[in-house]
Amino acid sequence: MALYAIGDTHLSLSANKPMDVFGGGWEGYVDKLREGFSRVDAEDTVVLCGDLSWGMGLEEAEADFAFLDALPGARKLLLKGNHDYWWNTAAKMNRFFQEKGFSTLQILHNNCYFYGEYALCGTRGWFYEEKGDQKVFKRELIRLEASLKAAGERRKLCFLHYPPLYQGYRCPEIIALLEQYGVERCYYGHLHGGSHRLAVEGLHGNVEYHLVSADFTGFRPQKICE
Repeated sequence: MALYAIGDTHLSLSANKPMDVFGGGWEGYVDKLREGFSRVDAEDTVVLCGDLSWGMGLEEAEADFAFLDALPGARKLLLKGNHDYWWNTAAKMNRFFQEKGFSTLQILHNNCYFYGEYALCGTRGWFYEEKGDQKVFKRELIRLEASLKAAGERRKLCFLHYPPLYQGYRCPEIIALLEQYGVERCYYGHLHGGSHRLAVEGLHGNVEYHLVSADFTGFRPQKICE
């Protein structure tokens, strides 16, 4: 049984916004995702770090959820990204998944999940482009801390959509929470194409950071641990 992470699948099986138009690595990206998930076994867990579907609502995103649910893995933990306009209350999303028979999809939001000795924590995070909206920013800090507190004394892995730091940028409030609660590793997405060069990889402070956006990983979920 292994743990994986990948972000930014940007599926558009119903909505008319395929990523193939960006060319390069995005050409045939749905097939690449299907092939990339072949490394995942049926009993594994995969954390999906936001920007999963271009659907504007749950119904429009249904085909994308069906695609994700059918991929290998017993459990896929979904984070919210800045383009996940389908995102709703946890109760509505869980009810929708249950009604549609999407048995592997679960929401990581104001909570955490256990994986062996680890607690899997996370939220969307924050980005400098939205810094002016202090209400949203404070809610994200509250959600992240609630997730970290729910972990108790377990070893902690954190998953975000937005990078908490990259070349030329830091979000000190989020970094402080990661340090305060003893997070060992933080996985994030959001950065694409030329922005990959800005990614921070490796140990900074007491936390190890890794970019897992799909076009960075070659559309293959990255193994975190067995």
